[in-house]
Amino acid sequence: MLKFYFHPSPNPMKSALLLEELGLPYELIAVDTFKGEQHSEAFRAINPNAKVPALVDGDATVFDSQAILLYLAEKTGRFLPSDPAARAQALSWLMFVGTGLSPFSGQAVHFLHHAPEAIPYARNRYLKEVERHYRVLDERLAGHRYLAGDEYSIADIALWGWANIAGYILGEDPLAAYPHVKRLHEEISARPAAERARALKETLTLKADFDEETRRALFPQNL
Repeated sequence: MLKFYFHPSPNPMKSALLLEELGLPYELIAVDTFKGEQHSEAFRAINPNAKVPALVDGDATVFDSQAILLYLAEKTGRFLPSDPAARAQALSWLMFVGTGLSPFSGQAVHFLHHAPEAIPYARNRYLKEVERHYRVLDERLAGHRYLAGDEYSIADIALWGWANIAGYILGEDPLAAYPHVKRLHEEISARPAAERARALKETLTLKADFDEETRRALFPQNL
């Protein structure tokens, strides 16, 4: 059985969504990142980068959410188009999310909510890049039902993981300015697999307080 190392944050959530879409049996293993469990020797043997998610499939160990999405899609032959042109689009948009929307969103959250002092340049830089990435995505989705074209794929699943927390960056009704992204996010959120993925956190007991211990666990290089 697959072992899935999880915390209900954007990157693990998109991996959880794919697992639920695939209907693969897996053991859910909580990694309480607010307590610093990702830095344990046991977990770093699985992911040397000390981040969730991670997946163990027999002798295969996969870390990084983008790698997990690709691994599972290729393993099962699902949610990655077989047509070369559509597959190229799925991979391109998957990487766009993974190398653009994802890190810029993460940095925007950090500088808007967790930096020890307000740095206007950094806040503006990351917020504007998040907005730009959503505009690019919205333009793509204006002419296509899904990022790869007509077929729901791991690129859409990757976007869903981060669109879930858009409000933490963009405020109330965060996707109003990006109606096509909003349409896709709502469509995916209504899927039974997404409901099951969101329910995973209810099965776990995790630290909720964002205190000094959590700051040290999440930003050890800054303290």
